[in-house]
Parts: sequence; C-alpha cells; structure tokens
Amino acid sequence: MKFLKDKVYELRPLFNKGGKYEKFHTVFDGFATFLFTPDHVTHDGTHIKAGIDLKRTMFFVILAMVPALLFGMYNVGHQHFISNGEFLGYGEGFLDKLIYGSIKVLPIVVVSYGVGLGIEFFIASSKGHAINEGFLVSGMLIPLILPPSIPLWMVAVATAFAVVFAKEVFGGTGMNILNVALTARVFLFFAYPTFMSGDTVWIAEKADAYSGATALANSIAGTPGFSTSDMIMGFIPGSIGETSKIAILIGAAFLILTGIGSWKIMTSVMLGAGIMGLIFNAVGANEFMQVPFYYHFIMGGLLFGAVFMATDPVTAAQTEVGKWWYGLLIGMMAVMIRVFNPAYPEGIMLAILFGNVMAPLIDYFVVQSNIKRRLARA
Repeated sequence: MKFLKDKVYELRPLFNKGGKYEKFHTVFDGFATFLFTPDHVTHDGTHIKAGIDLKRTMFFVILAMVPALLFGMYNVGHQHFISNGEFLGYGEGFLDKLIYGSIKVLPIVVVSYGVGLGIEFFIASSKGHAINEGFLVSGMLIPLILPPSIPLWMVAVATAFAVVFAKEVFGGTGMNILNVALTARVFLFFAYPTFMSGDTVWIAEKADAYSGATALANSIAGTPGFSTSDMIMGFIPGSIGETSKIAILIGAAFLILTGIGSWKIMTSVMLGAGIMGLIFNAVGANEFMQVPFYYHFIMGGLLFGAVFMATDPVTAAQTEVGKWWYGLLIGMMAVMIRVFNPAYPEGIMLAILFGNVMAPLIDYFVVQSNIKRRLARA
C-alpha cells in the first residue's frame, strides 16, 4: 500500500498546474483522494478536528447498504426460480439464486455509478474544481430502489437526469434540495410507468402464469398476500434493496452507532406512519384502510426510505426539533398516499421528496420559535 501511495504522489506533479497532464488534474485528484487521505492540511488558526471526513461518511453509508444489496441479489434469484417452479425452499439452490441475482443486479449498479460518476467527473473537470464524493451513496441507492427488470438504458437516462437536474444545477454536492436517488426513481415512474409498476416488473424473467404482485399491490384487495415473516425477512417481490426489513435494520443500527444516520428522523418517520395507520384503521372506509397499521412498516419501501433517504443530511431538516416534525410529516404522508392513491400504493418516494421541499421551512419555524422563546426570557 505504501508503494502505491508513493507512486501516486510521485505522479502528482504531472497533473498539477503546469504539468504535462494538467487538464486531467481533477480526475487524478479524485482517484488519489478516493484511495488515500488528502495530504493537504490547515496551518493557521484553531480548527475543529474529527476522525471522519466526507469520504469516510459516504463509505460508511455504503457499508450500511451492503446487507440490503446482498439479500436483494439473492431475492432476485429466489423470486425468479420460484416463479418457474424451481428451488421453492428458501435454502434450496442458494448459490444458483445468488449467481442469477448478481447477474441481474450488478449491471444496474455498474451503469448507475458509470453514468453518475462520469457526469460528475466531466463537470468537475470543465469547472476546474475538485470531485466530490456525494454520488458514492446515490450511485448505490438508485439500483436498490429499482425493480430488477428495469432496462439498463433507462437506468442510465434516469441517473443522468437526476445528477444534472437535481444536483449539479443547484451547485453540486451539499447544495441539492431534493434527494438525487429519489429524483431518478420519480423520473422513471412518470416517464416509463409500465416499467416501474404493475405485476410484471418485480420479478426478472418470471413465468407467465405467475403473479408478481407486491404486498402493497395485494393490499388494495384487502390482504398483502404474504406471511408476516416473509415480509419481514424479505422473501417477496419488490425493489431490489427494499424487501428485507432485517437487512435494512442492520444498516440502520450501523448508521446510528456510527453517528451518521439520525435516529430521530428514522423513529419519527415510523411513528408518523403508525399514527396515520391507526387513524385509518379507526375509520376503515375501504380495504386498504383496514390493513393493520403495523403492516405499513413491513410492506414496500417505507423502512428503507426512513433509514437511507429521509436521513440524507443535505435534504433533511437540520434542527433537532425540526427532525421530529420532518419525519412525522414524511411518515404520515407516505401512508396517506398509499391509502388515497390505489394506482400508486407506494407513497414513501413522494412523501420524502415533499419532506425535502418542506425541510427549510420546518427549520425556519423552529429557529424563529427558539428566538421568540429566548427573547421572552430576556
């Protein structure tokens, strides 16, 4: 490792200003800082020091998503084989399922990263500024919230749209007001709805006679159609990374223990969903209102969104009190959209995007409330 680091720093003068490959400085610097800690330090004044930087933060979030990714690859293969009447047991044909799922999922991951990072490298090079690590998380989130049958060219188009219009036009990493991964998903949902909803998109190459409906879609008829244990473990059709609640909770625990993910936002999203679910249970005007409130926690992408996307530090509320209101708003809206819009029972995507837009306003009112309270004491 020391040899590689010495070699990188030996080549640096060729890419610095005045060097032979000066125009590739941004790309070289991006790879160098990805491999090693940047060698520039502050010298003057007093600075707050911490053992973590943006690169390590992004890396920890990716680590938290690994359980969901690995289970997602297995489940893609599992759903494919059981739709064809093969390897019906959970443990049967484990390696075949994992290999099949990997063949389906990994190209989506590669396209997401290739297109997203390619655009970021190009824009950074054209502007002459350093490459940010912000897309490292978005590049993993995009595949995990898509159906396994999505065409790769659609992944490329959606990723390009999200990076350019949800991020770069606002100034790049740390400046966007909408979650980049969810912007890609909402683009696909409205531009190519037949590839993002229905019974045919959630299982890769399923048998024609096999229903690929998700638990949420089945709930419109009054029952999820799957056992509670299957919905918790994740052996159900759905987006690649959203099915296994166990895998998601492992990621949530890791984010909370490392101090990266806000437990307040995660908790308040689930609390908001539970409150709204109980209200609808009490009303019971239609079949979906009668679905037990706790089913909302284990159906669809509510938990995944609460853990990995509502907690986005850029687009979420920043004040501590604001985080509670922000999460409650998202959780309540997610269930409301599920109940009132049977054509699109999964509401967490739109709920989080709405929460992103409202987050600055929530923080504003919290800050103003604090100011008034302190003025009253004074």
